[in-house]
Amino acid sequence: MAETILIVDDDPVQRRLLEAMAIRFGYEALTADGGDAALNLLGGPDASRIDCVILDLVMPDLDGLGMLAKMQERGLRMPVIVQTAHGGIDNVVSVMRAGAADFVVKPVSPERLQVSLRNALATSALEGELQRIKHARAGTLTFRDLISRSPQMQAVMRTAEKAAASSIPVLIEGESGVGKELIARAIHGSSERRAKPFVAVNCGAIPENLVESILFGHEKGAFTGATERHIGKFAEADGGVLFLDEVGELPPAAQVKLLRAIQENEIEPVGGRKPIKVDVRLISATNRNLMADAKSGRFREDLFYRLHVFPITVPPLRARTEDIPDLVRHFLARFCAEEGKRIQFVSSEALSLLRSHPWPGNVRQLENMVFRAVVLAEGDSIGANEFPQILAQTNQPLTELHPDTTEAPSITADFPTTPIWANALPPASAHGTLALLDGEGQVRPLEAMELEAIRFAINHYRGQMSEVARRLQIGRSTLYRKLENLGLDAGKAEANQEPVSAG
Repeated sequence: MAETILIVDDDPVQRRLLEAMAIRFGYEALTADGGDAALNLLGGPDASRIDCVILDLVMPDLDGLGMLAKMQERGLRMPVIVQTAHGGIDNVVSVMRAGAADFVVKPVSPERLQVSLRNALATSALEGELQRIKHARAGTLTFRDLISRSPQMQAVMRTAEKAAASSIPVLIEGESGVGKELIARAIHGSSERRAKPFVAVNCGAIPENLVESILFGHEKGAFTGATERHIGKFAEADGGVLFLDEVGELPPAAQVKLLRAIQENEIEPVGGRKPIKVDVRLISATNRNLMADAKSGRFREDLFYRLHVFPITVPPLRARTEDIPDLVRHFLARFCAEEGKRIQFVSSEALSLLRSHPWPGNVRQLENMVFRAVVLAEGDSIGANEFPQILAQTNQPLTELHPDTTEAPSITADFPTTPIWANALPPASAHGTLALLDGEGQVRPLEAMELEAIRFAINHYRGQMSEVARRLQIGRSTLYRKLENLGLDAGKAEANQEPVSAG
């Protein structure tokens, strides 16, 4: 899914021009004829789709500065690029202080606007990722920090928000790597206990003979090696939230003590003489079918019903492929910052490849794949070749991975999409090979091979005619002349370039 740009301008001609440029760059576009209409869009069902705003400074109803102030009041954090016919230093200072990401003067050139959009979106992605990391470490992660546009995940988050408003026990179900702990942290960060501890325990990683000690604590000398008192995870989480990840892996003895702790709100440390009262909200998670385990006797049925009060099921990544472009964008921003790389975009072929993969490891696997791609990348872009493990699992050519190209636009708009007029040229090989013989075994005409090479270059460099001419080592005027020999007005066609729809 391409990023969506909201264009706010009271001049209908200017709106259409900006909309055409945004679409040409590979974005989706929404328009509003004033500040009030724009705020209605930002408060409506399309709000989650909007990634950036192009805002006119002077408008008759609510002007640009007024809209920036309203956005600040409502906590709307998408970047804003302000444009005006008056580029005085006072205007620049005012809008930048008001929270704008950039400032452009009318009439803005396509190149200037493209750079501004690209930088604003890249900065926003990095800031969002850093904020998520900061909130997660501080225990203040909320549902607004979670990355998702999928209707399924939106429904999950609405349900989880209702759980956050209560102290009801929650059981988060889903495959490994779907983000169950993030949901748990968002519940904690959105609840009244957000100022108290969030203590996470991976029940599957604790040795069986240490489960009770780690969960409930032990007294000094309670067993061999207990050289000092340990308070346990329940006591650590007193007043806050205890998150039991993979709770289905708990051994039977620990299940009995956990049930008592939940029922009585008290724990008994190993070797302790009396129980200790605790005030803990319990959030559990599992990748197992606990109901089936309870029926088979592997998991205590009475404990199951204590945990399964408010179940939340997180869908796997393959069921919400709409989230893949946004997740890739944010992982890319983080890993580029960590690795000191300047990768500007992920190709549409790579996104098609990622969206066609079943992702058995879910979001965690996607995160690791993007990390590896960032390390492998040698230029300013990531293509399908940076995902060799996924590429090796498909026998389809890249052009067949996603026949509907609207499903996988490139992740940023560093390059315009291929101009529609290029489709009038002879087809080019998807693999960069040039056939020297025709179907009858005869050598093909030089003109036909030259045109195929031009078509391939236009597709490969996504309509950047200066780059096409440079790589073919011919002048730009020569390139246009060759296209005009085919009966195409290349100069006019490029000016009216229409991208593949990113609907």
